[in-house]
Amino acid sequence: MSGTILVSVYVFVLAMFVGFEVITKVPPTLHTPLMSGSNAISGISIVGALVIAGMGEGTMFDIIGLVAVIAATINVVGGFMVTDRMLQMFRRDTDTN
Repeated sequence: MSGTILVSVYVFVLAMFVGFEVITKVPPTLHTPLMSGSNAISGISIVGALVIAGMGEGTMFDIIGLVAVIAATINVVGGFMVTDRMLQMFRRDTDTN
């Protein structure tokens, strides 16, 4: 079991580095549209976090699953909030009535 956790942590750290490198290469004008387009895909991370939380393998998996569910939910909700703000920028003043 400890070998599996070690491999999981290794993959997670590598994914963080790759994600950081990919996001820093995106121009600022494309960042918000790409983020709004990936909100549905980010919902998959909530499903994965729920699977980890429901494995019932022990307290450590429960804690990691809870943290994963919280982080994934913040990611999805924050993405939709940014998308909403982006769409408000394109509204005309007459549309607010």
